Amino acid sequence: MKPPKSKIEITAPVGSWESLFAAIQAGADSIYFGIGILNMRARSSVNFTLRDLVKISWICRKNNVQSYLTLNTVIYDGEMKEMRKIVDSVKKNGITAIIASDQAVIQYAISIGMPVHISTQTNISNLTAVKYYSQFADVMVTARELELAQVSTITRAIKREKITGPSGKLLRIEIFAHGALCMAMSGKCYLSLDNCNASANRGACYQLCRRPYKVTDLDGEVELVVDNEYIMSPKDLCTIGFLDKILAAGVSILKIEGRGRSPEYVKTVISCYREAVDSVEDGTYSPDKVAGWMDRLKTVYNRGFWDGYYLGQTLGEWAGQHGSLATQRKEYVGKVTNYFRKLMVAEIQMESGFLKPGDAIYIQGPTTGSIDMIIPEIRVDLKPVKKTAKGDQCSIPVDTFLRRADKVYKIINNTKNRISFVIHNP
Repeated sequence: MKPPKSKIEITAPVGSWESLFAAIQAGADSIYFGIGILNMRARSSVNFTLRDLVKISWICRKNNVQSYLTLNTVIYDGEMKEMRKIVDSVKKNGITAIIASDQAVIQYAISIGMPVHISTQTNISNLTAVKYYSQFADVMVTARELELAQVSTITRAIKREKITGPSGKLLRIEIFAHGALCMAMSGKCYLSLDNCNASANRGACYQLCRRPYKVTDLDGEVELVVDNEYIMSPKDLCTIGFLDKILAAGVSILKIEGRGRSPEYVKTVISCYREAVDSVEDGTYSPDKVAGWMDRLKTVYNRGFWDGYYLGQTLGEWAGQHGSLATQRKEYVGKVTNYFRKLMVAEIQMESGFLKPGDAIYIQGPTTGSIDMIIPEIRVDLKPVKKTAKGDQCSIPVDTFLRRADKVYKIINNTKNRISFVIHNP
């Protein structure tokens, strides 16, 4: 008999087919994704098309996963026709809800009976705003700048005053639990628009804030690198060390940021938070478990971690270097050319680098998701070998069904990125 499903929903970022299946494999309750240019990750992720909605909806229903489409950019008059076309297709294909902030999207979705979730771009920061938006939506993402005490005040009032949405059910509050943070108020930034004529509020952020900057006096005589930090680039949000406090604040949905991130990022982060939520609920949440989850979270893309504003901090913690501080990276080595079901053996064409027994690898594909494993043995021409070479066609035992053209990556430890992070004892 399966244990009852958690009341806490974990929603996963999906920017590719590989990430969709990785999210499902990791135990996500819901996924969110974008189509075309009318979403906040229009530039940074490989967005889906209207033709993909049928398949996405079918996969999610088959796996009992809710599906949310992000239609959360600023919408101009010339885009109304495209917006309505997307909303109509979303409703027709059985997508669960739309995530929106622009009233044009919200009003149209409501008019055709399409459920809406209110995006963090609306900056919901108080109970009055919650009551206003309750006429449109059953789910709201609060502003990222709120402290947990403020979130708790809202969730308690919802229960006390029985504030409901269009469905007649109590409102649910969603917060960002993990992933990239922006220096701007709930993501509303004009730096890219000012410098590159590409608005972050239109999904076209160039991430100028992530770069290093120098301060130069007007005479050009003195030039300083500011404190050796990326002073506009916050570290990534990580709440797994105080997840018990988040759940105690009455949050219903945990959103993981990262539609532009890799399938292994999605799988690792979702699986860690899935385990953490289950651990809080069954009473086994502990500092030792938190330390283990942190070690795993460090292996995938991150800019370093901090608590965000939830515990009362008012100033961000800045990244100390450009790019990722992940303790692991992946290196492409080849692709699957065949899988023998009865033998549970994968045939791999080596196109770069080498593999040897004991290596950790990812195998990723549009319907395979992300499989990670340690190679127990390798054979070339049916004979065991200690190491492959470029051009070899080798075989390894794999107990998960693979597809031809699935990509194979070797996992490499980044020793230079083995840095320490603060862990808050639960």
